[in-house]
Amino acid sequence: MEEKRFRKNDAGFVCAHCGKTVEPLGYSSRNHCPFCLWSLHVDELPGDRANECGGLMEPVRVELDSKKGYVIVHRCTKCGEIRRNRAANEAKVQPDDIRLLIRLTAGER
Repeated sequence: MEEKRFRKNDAGFVCAHCGKTVEPLGYSSRNHCPFCLWSLHVDELPGDRANECGGLMEPVRVELDSKKGYVIVHRCTKCGEIRRNRAANEAKVQPDDIRLLIRLTAGER
């Protein structure tokens, strides 16, 4: 049997970058801060929390995907790995900061 590629892990957390409290999404695994868009390098597969790196993941750009909408591209400040994560800009609880998403789409930081 094939292992699932996504595990729902919808827990709240305190952002390691800006220190704000982040609430669960309620429908999926929240993996980045909606206020600063930073993340932690904790997953091997989405939601599994199996990666031991633990480095801060800097949002370096945002891409537009016709099916997924805004996709945040993160780079780990510890190991350099690149990961793409769907934005939660339409979330009912703490949506991603649309101004930051647009700035990163335009190549601004």
